[in-house]
Amino acid sequence: MLDFTSVRNKAITYTDLCRNLSVDDLRELTDSMIDRQLDLISGCTDADVVFEPEDPVAKDDAAATEAEVHMPWTLGHVVVHVTASSEEAAFLAAEMARGVDYEPRRSRAEVHWTKVRTIAGCRDRLEDSRRMRLASLDLWPAEPHLDNTYVSPHSGIEIDPVMRFVFGLSHDDAHLGQIEEIIRQTKSING
Repeated sequence: MLDFTSVRNKAITYTDLCRNLSVDDLRELTDSMIDRQLDLISGCTDADVVFEPEDPVAKDDAAATEAEVHMPWTLGHVVVHVTASSEEAAFLAAEMARGVDYEPRRSRAEVHWTKVRTIAGCRDRLEDSRRMRLASLDLWPAEPHLDNTYVSPHSGIEIDPVMRFVFGLSHDDAHLGQIEEIIRQTKSING
């Protein structure tokens, strides 16, 4: 897996992190990330998936309803969120790699968190996401348009298809601690 700590600490840039990554590397990194998430939830039960953890700083500005803005996320909620975000990054990256000009828009489909209430559902969602992300890399041409870039309005950095894909992995990585904390809390109560 990529170590995003150096990027988050501003010791290196995403450009540095992604400089030598190939499409095959992106496949391996995808498998590693999904395997890590599956490993984290390997000892979980259905009760763990719907457990509502303590999270006093919970805030989701993209919540579907006002009531959900400050609601702590269940394990199922985190799984559907991270998979949707990484899939979005993968599909936008595939368009860029094919030479399609980047248009600022969403390419996101997120299963509503209330639909994933079992550990089997979490595993299925992660495996389905793996399948889609890897399939998106099959859309990349033999010679991807790595010079097809855009400048992020948020960070001001130039983004190419590899970085766009890696942003999804970075988002996954940013939620690993949240997954670990939910599991820690539920196991302290449910055993």
